[in-house]
Amino acid sequence: MLKWFASMMNKSLSDGGRRDVSYGDDRERILSLVRLMGDEVCIALSDSVISLKEGNVELARKVIDRDDLIDGMETDVNRECLASIAIRKPVREDLRFVFAVLKIATDLERIGDQAVNVAERALTVSKYPMLKPLVDISKMTEISINMVKKALRSFFDRDTDLAVHVFREDKQLDRIAVDLSEELIEMMAEMEKGDKDGITVATELLLTARHLERVGDHASNVSERVFFMVRGERLKEVVLGKVPETAREELLTKNLMDLTDKK
Repeated sequence: MLKWFASMMNKSLSDGGRRDVSYGDDRERILSLVRLMGDEVCIALSDSVISLKEGNVELARKVIDRDDLIDGMETDVNRECLASIAIRKPVREDLRFVFAVLKIATDLERIGDQAVNVAERALTVSKYPMLKPLVDISKMTEISINMVKKALRSFFDRDTDLAVHVFREDKQLDRIAVDLSEELIEMMAEMEKGDKDGITVATELLLTARHLERVGDHASNVSERVFFMVRGERLKEVVLGKVPETAREELLTKNLMDLTDKK
């Protein structure tokens, strides 16, 4: 990747940094790649949970095998973004777009990894009787996939209100994950000694809840990237009233000075 980027920089220098193609063309190409990657990630996540619920080993293996495709898409997005920096010399707003995309692609790739994790849980669970109807898992899947889709829509539409909505929705997913984890732990505590099958399935479902909760975290990350890309502000600082870095430094300096004066 570094050698490739260096070659693009050399190409940019050799042609005097000309913009033979408008930056808008680069942007449209990047948006298309992100859209394809987002679609593939949502399909992988949906299929992984279906394989868990139905005990579909073939579908689970398909999700695992297609992870390389998602990884390759992330590489394609990264290369396109780096090429746009090397050749087009984008201005500040375009740079914010490029850097947002680089981070969004990383989050999408990690969502793909979580889909693989769920598929791996499905391979194990398929060998044992299911403990309980997967109502909570189904609900978490619906919320997490919708979060990913809405986060991407906020990106494509530059919709910061929708980005804030996704950011807040993560709390709902966290609550369901906590409730499900507590229920599974109680079930494990009530199981007879030696019930290895029950313990195994409960453990795999606990891990599945964690994987889906992490999907929500990554969707929330995407919403934060969008917010900063559009407004140049950090979502947490605006929505939650978090103290900005510069303000934290000023506050720390003031406190240190106060302590020095007291001495």
